[in-house]
Amino acid sequence: MAAPPPRRRNDGILSGPIDLDGPARPRHEHPTLAARPGLQVKQRGTPISGTVVGLVNGVLQVRDRHGLEHRMQLLRGGFEVDGQVVTLVEPRRPVPGTPAAAPGRTASGSIAVPKAPARIAKASRILVEGLHDAELVEKVWGDDLRVEGVVVEQLEGADHLDQIVRSFAPKPGRRLGILLDHLVDGSKESRIAATVARPDVLVTGHPFIDIWQAVKPSVIGIAAWPEVPRGEPWKEGVMRRLNAPGEPGRFWKHVLGKVTTWTDLEPELIGAVERLIDFVTEPAGA
Repeated sequence: MAAPPPRRRNDGILSGPIDLDGPARPRHEHPTLAARPGLQVKQRGTPISGTVVGLVNGVLQVRDRHGLEHRMQLLRGGFEVDGQVVTLVEPRRPVPGTPAAAPGRTASGSIAVPKAPARIAKASRILVEGLHDAELVEKVWGDDLRVEGVVVEQLEGADHLDQIVRSFAPKPGRRLGILLDHLVDGSKESRIAATVARPDVLVTGHPFIDIWQAVKPSVIGIAAWPEVPRGEPWKEGVMRRLNAPGEPGRFWKHVLGKVTTWTDLEPELIGAVERLIDFVTEPAGA
């Protein structure tokens, strides 16, 4: 009778050659599912669940039952749908035999127009105070403005606004919309706005000292924008209090990079920009 084979002390995961490259396929395979608007999902590892609104720059937007929107990364096996673990992916094309997906949304919340070419620029314009204002408006409302054929230009400050308005020569069909910072009663900006009042000019604005404050502080992970005493340069004062290194332009790029949709902005700015877009796109004679 043959003797039984000797027992190996290292039976188990180390009993054979070690594959330093790991398994050819992941241990757990999860089905993929298109993250179409209206899909009910739950983010694994968190209590957040809700309805898919859409994707903006590859980031999933989910609205919970309280109406709050959450931004989520499309991680492998990161979600549950009907109790099943899935990997959500960006929709590529309609699935045969399924109802048409809800229309996509732009960063401003408007219904997206698929592959819509930019229109020839209208005579009407929107003016904003500086580069940061223009960049924020472009990021959130850029798709809408291109579809409407509206150009946004910089004022480089509002001190000479009356001269700019006279040079533009607004009239029906050639309207001018102007967005100002710190447009509150008694401010320099409110006095400037009063000098350009006329039927084909609309000045709107927000109450914040700078456009930075129109970004919700929670978007960049702070509880509130710091208070900076009058007379101290505001941007530099904010950066000192946040221990932010570098120049203001560099910090602004960080802030702007955190903004994905209109929900990241304060309502005062959203309302002001929407009013301007409506004003400059209203048909002549309306």
